[in-house]
Amino acid sequence: QVQLVESGGGLVQAGDSVRLSCVASGRTWNTLSRAWFRQAPGKDREFVAVIAWVTGSTEYADSVKGRFTISKDDAQNTMYLQMNNLKPEDTAVYYCATSTISAFVSLPEHVDSWGQGTQVTVSS
Repeated sequence: QVQLVESGGGLVQAGDSVRLSCVASGRTWNTLSRAWFRQAPGKDREFVAVIAWVTGSTEYADSVKGRFTISKDDAQNTMYLQMNNLKPEDTAVYYCATSTISAFVSLPEHVDSWGQGTQVTVSS
């Protein structure tokens, strides 16, 4: 089992930047990809960005392309999400996720482990 702990959320204004972190521990040796998802009140959890853990290749949801950047630090077993030019519609709980079955996990059903989530609130 993998344990994931997110940090870095908070209350910001539109146009601000925030960096989220996700530290992994436990059985991480067979990770294929890690991703960020988010869930706004009353909405389903949605894919934000994914990074292939071996190659470092990335993919993004259309709504965040050009504003968000996903990255990783192998030595620290940590994943990041740099969020720039934040908009009120980015307000959500952000979750990190890991998958041992998908090289570019983007569906919740392909996630093996979830973090506890971190709230990001963007005021207008």
